[in-house]
Amino acid sequence: MMTSYQVTNPATGEIEKQYTNHSDHEIQAIITESDDAYQVWRTSDINSRVRILNNIADLYDKQRQALARIMAREMGKPVAQGEGELALVSDIFRYYAKYGEQFLTTADLPNAQNAVVKKEPIGVLLGIMPWNYPHYQVARFIAPNLMLGNAMVLKHAPSCPESAVAITTILAQACLPKGVYNNIFATNDQVTSIINDKRIQGVSLTGSERAGAAVAQTAGAALKKVVLELGGSDPFIVLADADIDQAVTCAFIGRFGNAGQACNAAKRIILQADIYEEFVEKLTHNVESLEPADPLCKKTFLGPLSSSQALETLQAQYDNAITQGATVLVAGGQIEKSGAWFKPALLADVTPDMQAYYDELFGPVAVVYKALDIEEAIRLANDTPFGLGACIHTQDMARGQAIAERLNVGMVTFNQAPGTAAEMPFGGVKRSGFGRELGPCGMNEFVNFKLYNK
Repeated sequence: MMTSYQVTNPATGEIEKQYTNHSDHEIQAIITESDDAYQVWRTSDINSRVRILNNIADLYDKQRQALARIMAREMGKPVAQGEGELALVSDIFRYYAKYGEQFLTTADLPNAQNAVVKKEPIGVLLGIMPWNYPHYQVARFIAPNLMLGNAMVLKHAPSCPESAVAITTILAQACLPKGVYNNIFATNDQVTSIINDKRIQGVSLTGSERAGAAVAQTAGAALKKVVLELGGSDPFIVLADADIDQAVTCAFIGRFGNAGQACNAAKRIILQADIYEEFVEKLTHNVESLEPADPLCKKTFLGPLSSSQALETLQAQYDNAITQGATVLVAGGQIEKSGAWFKPALLADVTPDMQAYYDELFGPVAVVYKALDIEEAIRLANDTPFGLGACIHTQDMARGQAIAERLNVGMVTFNQAPGTAAEMPFGGVKRSGFGRELGPCGMNEFVNFKLYNK
């Protein structure tokens, strides 16, 4: 039976390749293989794990251009941005190869004689990954857990099966023992069964609130540990003393990179009133000059949206915002040609009585807000069900730090575009999920902190 796992090029709307789901029997065999592999991998030599992670990084470097072209065809990411994502993936694997042993160091307990806590793996994990960063999202889940000694079964997004296969191939080429990592093409019903399988010890999901809630409910009933990285509506706060040109550039890149399809994108640009007009004028010029183009072209910054479904959702949200009274500073919307093309837009005067005030707009639509003072900027920043990240632009770092401490988010960036790095813990609060990935925290989620009291 043909399945929904297929490559549908969002630049053309054409189905280029199709894949078949694994059967229930095949999935059971895969889990068995993973569990058997875990029993060996958990006791493997640390130096062999380091060598394998470095091998993976080297392979990603060598295959960067080819892998970026696959992403462009699967979900529309411009190849230059795809290569940037893949460079980050290499950094992640090298980071854990370099520091992983240090993160596993046995910890003595103050005031407890002859007692120590060791970090040990817990078993086979299930990863459920999204389409917007097909390799980065997977790397930040698997790299620390490979170093820790866990095994993994991974369900990738149905729209990115070719990337999923490429990841499996790279890990095999890097000499990762068979079964330590397995890809599955599974339905949602099969995922429920997998979570309930006694051999699965934890679940990591990056995706929508809806998917996160469903997985958390199933995992909770099965008493399984869960890490959830969900949506975001991140504030980008610009104070009157900021470097305006730098802040405009960061807001532009932070909102329209990856076609605005990033959980930590600069989705709500909050401007102190004194610089509102100047900032909006400059941002308007940048947005007006931005035209979607072929994602396979090296010079392209904005490609299509990931799919026709993503296009329909964003268009409905955009239309609804306008109907409810938002001011259009730069008109955008669906481009009438084959594929999932959306002209970028800029909105203002979005108020709490509008759905767009609370929704996550997952695409190239920027929204600007005017704050009369710092207190109003903080109120606007926190007035959201999400709590992933925030950016603050100011030349007064003491004031910026004081503002950051009052924001209900998991991450704050100063005078930069929103971003990520191998060494920086990633995650949020409220409806943005719970748990952390990357940095030292990446090895502290699916771990048994085992007490040895001698």
